[in-house]
Amino acid sequence: MFAWLTERRRKRLQAQPFPAGWDAIIGRNVPVAHRLDMRQAQRLRDLVQVFIAEKSWEGCGGLELTEEMQVTVAAHACLLVLERDLDLYKDVDSILLYPTTIVAEPRKPYLFETVRTPVGHARALLGEAMLHGPVVLAWDAVLASAEPDAAGNVVIHELAHKLDMADGSVDGTPPLPSRRELDEWARVCSAAYRELCTRVELGIPTVIDAYGATNEAEFFAVATETFFLRPRELRLDQPALYHLLARFYRYAPEPFAGFN
Repeated sequence: MFAWLTERRRKRLQAQPFPAGWDAIIGRNVPVAHRLDMRQAQRLRDLVQVFIAEKSWEGCGGLELTEEMQVTVAAHACLLVLERDLDLYKDVDSILLYPTTIVAEPRKPYLFETVRTPVGHARALLGEAMLHGPVVLAWDAVLASAEPDAAGNVVIHELAHKLDMADGSVDGTPPLPSRRELDEWARVCSAAYRELCTRVELGIPTVIDAYGATNEAEFFAVATETFFLRPRELRLDQPALYHLLARFYRYAPEPFAGFN
C-alpha cells in the first residue's frame, strides 16, 4: 500500500511543469550534467522534482535556503541514481546546508559506530553523511565543486556514503542483489583499494584521490567522485573498477549536452 502511494505521489510530482529557471541552475552549477543526452536530462528533471519534495531542507548557521541550493544539491544527488531508483536514498531524510566550513564539536563514538574520522576533537567539515541521520553540506564547497578544475565534488561524495548506508552499514558496499555480485564487488574493490593504499604509501600518483585510502567506505565515495568527474581517466587507470561502478550505477559517463 505505502509503495503504491509513494509511486502515485511521485508520478504526480513529475507531471508538474519543471520550474522556470531550474535548467539554468543545473547548467550553471552541475557541470557533469552536460554529459547527459536528452532522455537522461529529462529523467534528471523528474528525479530532482521528487527529491526536493521528499526531503527535509534547512539552512543553518545563518544561511537562507534558496531554490538554487536545493536544485544544485538535488541534481548532483540524482545523478547517482539516474538509472536506478530514488529508494536507494532511503537513509536520506534531511539535508542541512551551512554557508561555509562547519566546525563540528568534539564527541565520543556512538556504541557500535564505525568511526570514519577522528572524533575526539573539533573537526572542520565541508560535508558529512551520518548513518540514519542528515547530510550536512557547506554551500561554498558545493559551489566550488562546479568549478571547471574542481578536484572533487562534496555532494557526490556524501551522497555516495548514503548509498553505502542504504543497507544499514558503512563498509564501502552499497546494496547488491546477489551473492555473485557481492563477491565480485569485494574482489574488484579490495584489489583497487589495496593498490591505492600502496600507491599513496609510495607516493605514486593515482587518478583516485589519496583520501580514498582512508578506509573502504571512503574509497567507495572517492571512487564514485572519480567515476563521475574523470571517467576516462578512471577507465584507463582502473578498468575493472570503472566497469564495476558502471554496472552498479547502470550508467557510463559520456560527453553529451542535455543542459545547454
